Amino acid sequence: MDESLSLWALLASSFLAATLLPGGSEAVLYGVLKLHPHQLWSALSVATIGNTLGGMSSFLIGRLIPSQRALARMKGLGWVQRFGSPVLLLAWVPLIGDPLCVAAGFLRINPMAAAAYMALGKFARYLLVATAVT
Repeated sequence: MDESLSLWALLASSFLAATLLPGGSEAVLYGVLKLHPHQLWSALSVATIGNTLGGMSSFLIGRLIPSQRALARMKGLGWVQRFGSPVLLLAWVPLIGDPLCVAAGFLRINPMAAAAYMALGKFARYLLVATAVT
């Protein structure tokens, strides 16, 4: 597969994996690095950016939720209320990451801080995957 096409596929996969849609961008990152090991830092950057943008789309969904009724059903709300934006280091964790991002948006957490913590947690996870390849 062409190197630039691989990175585009990784960007799409990492974005979609961070939304409410199911997907595993780690496998795509692993495949890209197996085919193009010299693309380590580019692949890590693309995966982190895509996954963070996907998380921020969930954050935006939370911002757009108008109803107080949604509060009663929103998972992750208590964690975000208690720990603030640093809890978004866990935005990559399956089953809890998406609700944390939505709750952070609902609570109007600072978007820059939210994106920074999300990116840091997601980068750390992708770096662990990359070390398994190299």
